[in-house]
Amino acid sequence: MGVTLGDVAREAGVSLATASRVLNGSTRKVSTGLAGRVRDTAAALGYLPNAPAQALARASTATVGILLHDVSDPYFAALARGACDAVVAAGLMPLVVNTDGDPAAELRGIRMLHAQRVQAIVLAGSGYTDPEAAARLDAALAEYRAGGGSVAAVTDHGPEYHTVRPANRTGAAELTRALLALGHRDFAVITGPSRLRVPGERLAGVRDALSEAGVALPESAVLRSEFTREGGRRAMADLLRGDERGTVPTAVLALADVCAVGALAALRERGVRVPEDISLAGFDDIPLAEDLSLPLSTVRIPLTLMGAEAVRLALRSPADTVGSFDAPVQVVLRSTTGAPRR
Repeated sequence: MGVTLGDVAREAGVSLATASRVLNGSTRKVSTGLAGRVRDTAAALGYLPNAPAQALARASTATVGILLHDVSDPYFAALARGACDAVVAAGLMPLVVNTDGDPAAELRGIRMLHAQRVQAIVLAGSGYTDPEAAARLDAALAEYRAGGGSVAAVTDHGPEYHTVRPANRTGAAELTRALLALGHRDFAVITGPSRLRVPGERLAGVRDALSEAGVALPESAVLRSEFTREGGRRAMADLLRGDERGTVPTAVLALADVCAVGALAALRERGVRVPEDISLAGFDDIPLAEDLSLPLSTVRIPLTLMGAEAVRLALRSPADTVGSFDAPVQVVLRSTTGAPRR
């Protein structure tokens, strides 16, 4: 049988209650000398603290909840890697909840993490445009925060939360300007679902840059899909079948790299040359982007760093003011973009 808390208390010459306060993290204070004796005794005996007992003493567990849309998506996988590494580095354990981009699943996840008494929650995904869904999530988070929990979000969820802000609009505008500088004037955009905020931010950046250049972007040139490989493939296939404008653009912006990977597959299936016939660019710079047979032009955002910064903010003292981290962006032009040939 393993070493018990009672064994530690007897060996250290203290009461069981005192040993518990020291080793389980109670808010009740024990003198420095006594606490040191208890910890030294526990280490000498090889005592392992009881996690449920620690949770009762501290009113929280040594865990951090991480909610994300799709752990199999390279974007969210990179965010999760950074977040999990930061949680472990803080001596805590990550609990990852996959929501599939479903507000109802996210709400259940928040309530589950609240019930598990996690120290902090990181929302590592896009916010929702539906005000009713957003209000339900905010109410659940407010209840969690009222009990002493802390919340940090990747992308803006409101001024009451610690926030990591990728420059979605700025990055999309800079990418568009780079393609304009190559000579492109005929664009199409593959964007994400309207229920999420990030696709709207990125599309707004594209429109900003095109408007500055006096270049029109008809609604027929904006194709909505899920931010998935299959969504990008289908959107590009629809575009190549001949859109209502009657012409195929010289440049296509897929506002997520996973969409761009699917779009590239559709172009290859139909014998369309990249970048000779169509230039293609993505957004995020997921690890796969540089390893494709045609390395993908994209906007680089520091996904792993963003996940780590979200955890850093979430673990700040409750007395600290709400913090933020503005993630930098960088346009990276690779093999899938070039000057238009027509």
